[in-house]
Amino acid sequence: MIEEVITDAEQRMHKTVESLKRDLATIRTGRASPSLIERLPVDYYGTPTPLQQLAQITTAEARTLVITPYDRAAFSGIEKAIQKADLGLNPTNDGRVIRVVFPPLTEERRRELVKIVRKQVEDHKVAVRNIRREADKQMRELQKEGVISADAEKRAEERLQNLTDQTIAEIERLGKQKEAEVLEV
Repeated sequence: MIEEVITDAEQRMHKTVESLKRDLATIRTGRASPSLIERLPVDYYGTPTPLQQLAQITTAEARTLVITPYDRAAFSGIEKAIQKADLGLNPTNDGRVIRVVFPPLTEERRRELVKIVRKQVEDHKVAVRNIRREADKQMRELQKEGVISADAEKRAEERLQNLTDQTIAEIERLGKQKEAEVLEV
């Protein structure tokens, strides 16, 4: 029983870290990265569709993305989605591809992005703590029902706390790494 609770908590914490990685990938740094726009919803024949399903996205230069739509009818929708995304980007369309040039970040914008990174990190740390709290509650209930002993519950709580500490350390490491990328000139 204890192993199931801890394994479930571990898997959920791992998913939280993966979610943070995906969220941080969408935060702009000084370099162009397809992950910034690949999940943007594009209105494609009335259906919001992720950009990555409508076009090939490649990095041409350090600050330029090239988007090659699979269907010519998607050009205007892709351009509108990029402009509405509030990333400070202006796509240009030459009839065959859409080019997105990333302007250099100002110091003020970098500081705003760092605040966003810190908020994302804190939100994910809270999610990990909530997972730990739920697992603790399950183990206390097992102990009350007499399924496990008080000593076994104490040991399991320690294992869970160690797992939580490791996961939060990983989240903080990812956050600091992203902050360094954002602040890099």
